[in-house]
Amino acid sequence: MQKTAIVEEKENLNNLLDDYLHGRINRKELEGKLFMYIRNHPRRFSISLFRNDTRDDFISWLYPRLTRAIDRYADQGSCFDAYITTMVRLSAKEYWIRKKEHQIIEKTWWNAKALEMEVMEEEPEYLDVKPVPKKVSNPRQVLMLLLKSYYFLSDDHLDRLAPALGLDKEELYHMVDKLRVMRVQREEIINGLKERIHGQFYRCLAFEKRMQAAPHFSAHWFKMKRCLETGRKRLASMRKRLSIMRIEASNEQVAGIMGVKKGTIDSNLFEVRKNNKE
Repeated sequence: MQKTAIVEEKENLNNLLDDYLHGRINRKELEGKLFMYIRNHPRRFSISLFRNDTRDDFISWLYPRLTRAIDRYADQGSCFDAYITTMVRLSAKEYWIRKKEHQIIEKTWWNAKALEMEVMEEEPEYLDVKPVPKKVSNPRQVLMLLLKSYYFLSDDHLDRLAPALGLDKEELYHMVDKLRVMRVQREEIINGLKERIHGQFYRCLAFEKRMQAAPHFSAHWFKMKRCLETGRKRLASMRKRLSIMRIEASNEQVAGIMGVKKGTIDSNLFEVRKNNKE
């Protein structure tokens, strides 16, 4: 009885193709009947271990392949039934591997993200601000320091500093605004690089997990190993580039704002550091 049932099942797919070739059913009906036949005979196509929702997802994913398989089928000694059965079984195996890899990548990403979300930045400690003197002994040098640290000064502080430096408020604001625009541009570049580093870090973790999940020394294992090595090199290069990028105003930018040479800024700031040490 069981053997007869299997023969009838195999003849069923061949009969579907025969009905299509002789015009008894159209192409859409053929695809629909194949779709339902695969869904209703999971054991035959090695998808009985799939849960019902996973099985439906797989068949929906398979549908474009099924339509292409009908177009590519040619009678070269194997029947249509054997051709479709082999195609579905191989596709089921590929779908299962892809699903597992996707789960590995998703789990790895969230594990890394959870650790990242636990990190909290401490609030900065603000020191007591001393009153600004009416005049300063070296206004040019103080202006250089101000432009280097403008980000930490409020507009109210700038208003009080301008008279002490012998500058008009609008002139001082104009200098600071230029540096603010430059800072925004640098922040966009740095944030973009940080996002790419995060993405590359997660990719490396995923490659590592996929390599561990693959059979040792298999073709897939070697492929993941190469991807992991390349990914780590790229990650190291991106981190190195980020390490040399600075968000604060550089001496060269301050020199451009003040209209002096960069060496002038370097020498004055060096002198300030030296005097503070003494």
